[in-house]
Formats: sequence, C-alpha cells, structure tokens
Amino acid sequence: MCQPDIVIVEGLNVLQTSAATAESPLFVSDFFDFSIYVDADTDDIEQWSRRTVLHVARNGLPGQALVLPTLCGADRRAGDGHGQQHLGAINEKNLIENILPTRERADLILHKGHDHRVTQVKLRRL
Repeated sequence: MCQPDIVIVEGLNVLQTSAATAESPLFVSDFFDFSIYVDADTDDIEQWSRRTVLHVARNGLPGQALVLPTLCGADRRAGDGHGQQHLGAINEKNLIENILPTRERADLILHKGHDHRVTQVKLRRL
C-alpha cells in the first residue's frame, strides 16, 4: 500500500471550527501538520471575480457549453456588473462570515497583491 509523505488538502472550510461539538470536539484541521491561508484585499478579489465572470461568459469553460449565455459577447460593463453582483451577493458574505474568521488559525498566511504575487508572509510560531 502506498502511503505518501505529503498530502495536500485544498478547501475553503478546512480551518473552520463550527463542525466541532461537545461529543466530538475535533476540527478537521486538528489532523493537519501545517496549514496555509491565501489572503487578498477584498477589492482585488472583486476585480478577479469580475475578470473571471467576463472570461467565462465570453469563452465558456473547456469541454462545456457556455454557462452564462446571457453574457455571451457582453461588453466589459455587463461583465463588471455581473461580477460585482456575484461578489456582493455570495462571495463577500461568505468571505466575511466563513472564510476570514479562519485566517488566524493557519500556520502560514500568504497575502497576494493585485497582480497575484505574494506581498506578505506571516508564519505563526510552531
């Protein structure tokens, strides 16, 4: 049986603590040796979301039909509006309520700038 030395688990909820109960006080992250949180300013996340929505609207996803046919051929304003609406209605609420509170539980926090380059590194004492 193959047992890897390193297993990488990616997900937005792996550092959350709400799943623990009195009967089971363990968190998913209790089983990790090291955790990394990738952080960015909300304005940058909004801009990336807009670009992604517009790109998918214009090009579809590989091997799939267009998922946003109403934006097919849309101009930048339509894509920007949809991206902003999507971020405001779903992503921003999720970011504030569920994701940001987990940031300080990570062993390493990487902050990305507007160009996706890491601009700050915070390592918690182990």
